Amino acid sequence: MSLAKQTLDSIDFAGKRAFVRVDFNVPLKDGVIGDDTRIRAAVPTILAILASGGSVIAASHLGRPKGKIVEDLHMDPVAERLQTLLGSNIEVKWIHDVRGDLAKTAAAQLEPGQVLVLDNLRFEEGETSNDSSMAADLASMADVFVQDAFGTCHRAHASTAGLPSTLKPAVAGKLLQNEIEAFDMAFGSPKRPVVAVVGGAKVSDKIVVLESLLDKVDTVLVGGGMAYTFLAAAGIGIGNSLCEEDKFDVARSIVEKAAAKGVELLLPTDHLVADNFAADANTQIIEGALPDGWMGLDIGPETTQTYSDKLRGAATVVWNGPMGVFELEPFSHGTSAIALVLAETDNLSVVGGGDSVAAIKKNQVESRITHISTGGGAFLEMLEGKELPGIAALDGR
Repeated sequence: MSLAKQTLDSIDFAGKRAFVRVDFNVPLKDGVIGDDTRIRAAVPTILAILASGGSVIAASHLGRPKGKIVEDLHMDPVAERLQTLLGSNIEVKWIHDVRGDLAKTAAAQLEPGQVLVLDNLRFEEGETSNDSSMAADLASMADVFVQDAFGTCHRAHASTAGLPSTLKPAVAGKLLQNEIEAFDMAFGSPKRPVVAVVGGAKVSDKIVVLESLLDKVDTVLVGGGMAYTFLAAAGIGIGNSLCEEDKFDVARSIVEKAAAKGVELLLPTDHLVADNFAADANTQIIEGALPDGWMGLDIGPETTQTYSDKLRGAATVVWNGPMGVFELEPFSHGTSAIALVLAETDNLSVVGGGDSVAAIKKNQVESRITHISTGGGAFLEMLEGKELPGIAALDGR
């Protein structure tokens, strides 16, 4: 799992144009950026290249325009925010072009210390189809490729897989380096015990993750809607809770494999249940089997305490997925409890996934977490043990 790839340190950027694949896919509404975390995350790589005498061509997708120009998805607001973050001493230019004459001319005219932001990569049909001619056009604009968009590394697109196969050298940026090194700390030679917290709605979304984790961790704490498929498969009543009956055999198999490998797999023993899927539903705490008419929407206080104790005793923790319906406030407390416990411990903590990261931010404990991943799907596929196309295409050490 180690980063056996070239990094920025292996390149002299003086006088060179670096094509940096960034992840600027930020929430955008009416031209206003809701969260600029992903833009901020790219700044260290951009500054490092500029400081060593290079220039930067920054390229990203934004939303899902599906190969067509969508006026609300131009990169202008993103480029403006990047200019603000880099400061007035660094010139950031942006254009409404990706691979045409305007883009090539603007790239050719870049001077050391300048940044050019291309327009939305997914305005081009060839991006998601990994079109070789698009990769070649992008490659013609630069001297070096830098991959710094971990959140898209699981996609075999023109800018993530085709381009680094065409433009050499191709190296990892600081954000990507941090992501893979965090995984190496958690799974390469981790401090034990290693505890994985896995939540979310469905077992089907996490089958491969769970099976992969059984070879790497000492304890798995299961929460979220997926827990009810496990409980039902064991013959425990789950009322009207979310359940995938066609995954009973899978759930039983995972439990059996955990036992065979000596991995402790814990399921909720009590639940915050509701009579309706709504924030104003009637609720109660129930231990054991759930009666008909009630659905489990969060782990209960006993389970929260058990899971918290396990986390306090861990040396390494990996967390992906909420413990309940985090988007509804009454059912967010189990997930928030996990975030707060991780913040109070000194263990190595690696967190990824939208709701897990949202819980960290909601509780304002970002500074107490060892590593917060910038990738959702990419983080999940790394947990599954897959090789990501956007990383595989980079130059090896």
